[in-house]
Amino acid sequence: MWIAYRIVMRIALYEPEIAGNVGAILRLAACMDVAVDIIDPCGFPFSDKKLKRSGMDYAERVDLARHADWPTFRRAKPGRLILMSSKAETLLGDFTFQPEDTLLMGKESAGVPDEVRAVCDAAIRIPMASGLRSFNISVATGIAVFEALRQTGQLPVG
Repeated sequence: MWIAYRIVMRIALYEPEIAGNVGAILRLAACMDVAVDIIDPCGFPFSDKKLKRSGMDYAERVDLARHADWPTFRRAKPGRLILMSSKAETLLGDFTFQPEDTLLMGKESAGVPDEVRAVCDAAIRIPMASGLRSFNISVATGIAVFEALRQTGQLPVG
């Protein structure tokens, strides 16, 4: 008997620091049918009220995996690893996504360290008005996930 595995886009959060952002991303992931990887340590208790309030009951519908640290995540992660970074040269609209990509979001205060950036298959950025530093991580995740799903024909139809 053959088992069909569903290819699914993933969001990976590298050492997230703000519970409300993670909750919003979990809600996004549920609504867009995208899996989420959380790479510990988190900067808050994972049972935090802010996480529950922003994720609401949607978080229960997310294919969620927690990883003890970066090496543990790297051993488990299939597909390409695409870093979202305000420092990247390649623009979101110029990048071609694949269905099994994992979009890596860095920690809110510092992004990712150089050794993490070095192993990513690509780094892309969302264009924005000059003179501004960055989007909120949950907003950036929503923009990037929508474009990745649109390109790969994985947008939810419901």
